Amino acid sequence: MTQNALAANHPGHVPHGTTPPLTPMTLAQLLTRIDHEWSTRNKIFDLPTARFWKPDPEIDLGFDFLGRRCATPIGPAAGPHSQLAENIVLSWLGGSRLFELKTVQILDELEIARPCIDMQTIGYNIEWSQELRIPQSLTEYAKASMLLDILRRWEPLTPHVGEDPGAHVFDMSVGYDLAGISSPEVSSFIRGMRDASAEIEEMRTEIPAAFADFRDLDFTTALSDTLTLSTFHGCPPDEIESITRYLIDEHELDVIVKLNPTLLGYETVAGIVNDELGYVDVDVKEEAFAEDLQFDRGIGLIGELNEYAKARGRRFGIKLTNTLVVNNAKQWMPEDTMYLSGPPLHVLASTLLGTLTDALPGMLDVPGHDGEIMVSFSAGVTKENLADTIAMGVQPATVCSDLLKPGGYGRLAPMLKELTAQVRDSGATTLPEWKEARQTEAVADGHATTCAAHVSHIRGAGVEAYHLSGNEKLPREVDHDLEMFGCVACNFCITVCPNDAFFSIPTPESMKESLGDGAGRQQYLVLSELCNECGNCMTFCPENGDPAVVKPRLYTDADVFNGREGQGFLITADGVTGAAVDDGQVDLVSMLLESTKGNPLHPMAQPPTT
Repeated sequence: MTQNALAANHPGHVPHGTTPPLTPMTLAQLLTRIDHEWSTRNKIFDLPTARFWKPDPEIDLGFDFLGRRCATPIGPAAGPHSQLAENIVLSWLGGSRLFELKTVQILDELEIARPCIDMQTIGYNIEWSQELRIPQSLTEYAKASMLLDILRRWEPLTPHVGEDPGAHVFDMSVGYDLAGISSPEVSSFIRGMRDASAEIEEMRTEIPAAFADFRDLDFTTALSDTLTLSTFHGCPPDEIESITRYLIDEHELDVIVKLNPTLLGYETVAGIVNDELGYVDVDVKEEAFAEDLQFDRGIGLIGELNEYAKARGRRFGIKLTNTLVVNNAKQWMPEDTMYLSGPPLHVLASTLLGTLTDALPGMLDVPGHDGEIMVSFSAGVTKENLADTIAMGVQPATVCSDLLKPGGYGRLAPMLKELTAQVRDSGATTLPEWKEARQTEAVADGHATTCAAHVSHIRGAGVEAYHLSGNEKLPREVDHDLEMFGCVACNFCITVCPNDAFFSIPTPESMKESLGDGAGRQQYLVLSELCNECGNCMTFCPENGDPAVVKPRLYTDADVFNGREGQGFLITADGVTGAAVDDGQVDLVSMLLESTKGNPLHPMAQPPTT
């Protein structure tokens, strides 16, 4: 669908009325859904077992994250894939073992304009922190941890994820200034992540009969003791320093500071994005560079904060990078400013790493330098560049933009399979051995480091994968208006939704008789309480229309249903109630939910069994 067609088909920012943007499912609902999907379709949250990650026992992809063991070097970046419990479960099934949780801040009732994600070609967004209330975020992460504790021990899953799926790490993220981070609300969140005993004990009683054996499990209560600080754009260096010291002293955390690509300077960034990579329509926001941390001060700050952490027995790291601030020249998303990610950001972040290693000799924990400051990375990571990214010495490489494309969470396991193959083919059995071999190869080829080799490649012979010419193809489209029932059944709405808000049900014969040839083989429905109208499904839907608005919007919470905008169907144990729809549409939804397969909502409408 062209960008103009997208704009024409989206109603703009559809207000949520009195309802919150997201209404998380309870632990009982999620476990009931897992049990139902597994028994009827051999899936979990719509992810097929073919996309689960099972480690190769002969190849160790593990690494140390600030001294904590982590079984694979990838995971979701702080963003749409790390906000809800089911998001984290889906990432874990795909092989993620480092979870950079969605950034939590004091302003927890934001009105984020919609649509807020644009993945038509590269990647842009206008969303920037959690869409849940602060206590809800703590509950979601405790819930996610409980689900992982259960699933790693759940016997039916063992053949698909291995006897030992490996250790994982939850890494907190907070922002954006000292006043907010030191507030009672955010401080309480951090303390709750350090010890979530109360949350876990309260949810323990929700565990349904299908998982009764786990009701007395010794669940993990210390969810996280590391934190990636998101300072966003324009945060003064003194504020970054004060926040980091506060987190180390007050909460005894190991801290990573996320840096911005603006450290490279406006001329360098604009030269790479506009000239080298050919994105002439990307309007790099020059004034943002003057407001951001400057390179020389950044170099000094990295050294100072590392020494401060060491003196107090803590660890310090940096993350490359935040998104790039650009002016909204496309005018599809409704804000004046948007944030660029994807392929061009990968080139910027890799270039910045090379620049920092030159400016901080012997300080960064990367090949050829062997310092002590860990470097985390998140910028345009894909299956094709993951190995070269990890070879640069970064740990981990977190992913966002690539997971917003068709395949979604199912894109993770192929990344790890490709990395495993490269490690195995090199003759190594561990990541450190493989990185050492890659560094030796880079030096033999005339490069000082593996980072220098990667930057030379992506800004030289391999530039096409990051250039406009390699990223201007638009999503597939068909000349047909999307309807509530029946479509091309491409499954894109399911896989590109970070919240797993869509699911499908095979069209029953009775429904085919009612709808005729237009019924199609699958029907797609929206779990509206999990849909924040980000716009990503609309971008990839081949038909003309917004699936989040057009497809049947299902609710299980009466209060949320009553406060909705537009059409909707309330699902209860007594049946289906519709609003802004006709009786025939209610009958069709009822028919679907009563069919034999694919219905996660029917058991969810029942009270949890205790």
